[in-house]
Amino acid sequence: MTKLFPSLLSADFLNLKGEIKNLEQSGVDGLHFDVMDGQFVPNISIGFPVLEAIRPQTKLPIDVHLMITSPEDYIDEFCQKGADKVSIHIEATPHIHRAIQKIKSHNVEAGVVINPGTSIHTIDAILQYVDFVLVMSVNPGFGGQQFIEDAIDKIAALDKIRQTRKLSFKIEVDGGINAHTASKVINAGADWLVAGSYFFNQADYTNTVKLLKGEA
Repeated sequence: MTKLFPSLLSADFLNLKGEIKNLEQSGVDGLHFDVMDGQFVPNISIGFPVLEAIRPQTKLPIDVHLMITSPEDYIDEFCQKGADKVSIHIEATPHIHRAIQKIKSHNVEAGVVINPGTSIHTIDAILQYVDFVLVMSVNPGFGGQQFIEDAIDKIAALDKIRQTRKLSFKIEVDGGINAHTASKVINAGADWLVAGSYFFNQADYTNTVKLLKGEA
């Protein structure tokens, strides 16, 4: 079953509590929480104080995506402050196995992320240890970008790998997800969708959830 995680980076920050309530009522499956440090990606976003403020306001799973250098230095604190899932980029650390194990030590789901220019072969050795793989279908750092079609092949290849090796990791896709591209990635094998600017620009969240998940 397809799950949808709207990216809070595109939400109305002057009404974040109200946005979360509306999201809960719309039937989303969780909240995507983008953390950027201005070094790994050319933008700076939200961090610990916002996560601490959000956590008591919802029972929805919070999916923390760390787009930062040396992510292992911050894993413990994000897990302790309420993350249910934490994903880190293969490009951001030379110690991916250690970082994944650190996430899992908190009983938090661990994910590995690959950028558009990164081959899925770079994460082959870690696939048996992760709970999910996040395929970036835009270059990370900014919302509202156009979907990169090459992501379709990556999703299909990862789906084939998990079937062949009988692995259970989920495939998450982030970037340029809209009514047109959602069906493409789902058909290729994606399980979880992250939607940002497209989702929050819609007037009816409930209908948008159904549309993106192919239930409309």
